[in-house]
Amino acid sequence: MRLSNLATDAILSYSAAMFDLKAYLAEQRRVVESALDEHMPTDTERPSVLHQAMRYCVFSEGKRIRPILCLATARAIDPNSQDALMPGLALEVFHSSTLVHDDLPAMDDDDMRRGQPAAHIQFGEANAILVGDALLTLAFEWLAQCTAPPPYLPGQFSMELAQAGGSHGVIAGQYEDLAAPMQTPNAALLDFIHLHKTAALIRAATRMGAIAARANSEELDACSLYGCNIGLAFQITDDILDETSDSETIGKPVGSDRKNNKLTYVSLHGLDSARQRAEQIIAEACDALDRLPGDTTPLLAIARYIVERTH
Repeated sequence: MRLSNLATDAILSYSAAMFDLKAYLAEQRRVVESALDEHMPTDTERPSVLHQAMRYCVFSEGKRIRPILCLATARAIDPNSQDALMPGLALEVFHSSTLVHDDLPAMDDDDMRRGQPAAHIQFGEANAILVGDALLTLAFEWLAQCTAPPPYLPGQFSMELAQAGGSHGVIAGQYEDLAAPMQTPNAALLDFIHLHKTAALIRAATRMGAIAARANSEELDACSLYGCNIGLAFQITDDILDETSDSETIGKPVGSDRKNNKLTYVSLHGLDSARQRAEQIIAEACDALDRLPGDTTPLLAIARYIVERTH
């Protein structure tokens, strides 16, 4: 007997609810951080202050969502996949580089990041710029050592990160975000910022995991949709937390979006609409996982975590 869509959704929701996401994330985070520690320059290598600062920024209280998503997506296609770790590490250090630059006085001018002083506060502005540049470069050094499997081009991993991070991705989103206060607030502009500044890199994480597991075109499309949607929901949730949480809980100043007159989903649409939109696109993300052949329970649970998190 074929189950109705409603019954299937209920089973999936129950499965995700029973899954111990906290233990899963903790274990995957240990895997990621052990590998980061192994591959990053040590803090005694010259120039030691630069390498200390790089490790300071990477080994803060990050969630490691992007590398974990990369690994989980690969396993949802091939449970025996072993080739997603290094692309995941590259995603994480690239993401860290964007946070270092975002916090600079010329950008978002935030003094705290992940519960500790931002890089430019701890090491000075010039060193923070160098740290961000060094982490970005390190990401591509690692990807240069990763060959994507057929039917993908050998350099596909580098291509994915370059497209997600460059002037058509994260940097485009940051540019428009900085320029937004001088423009008339509108939904199209906000969607562009969220899609490029946040969703692009999370989408790259799920795509790179899929590529590592030799995903076919339908599976890759499903992973792209899932990653894009949870990325959008992640940013909407960030906008909500900036309005409703406190600095101690989220590890960075709250109310900075309003202080800087930033365009956010909350400022444009209101809290209730923001929460409703996040729920809607998370549901669409979970629906996309039906097209994957393996166990998608971790991905379903992460999707719920995205909109239910408190920091």
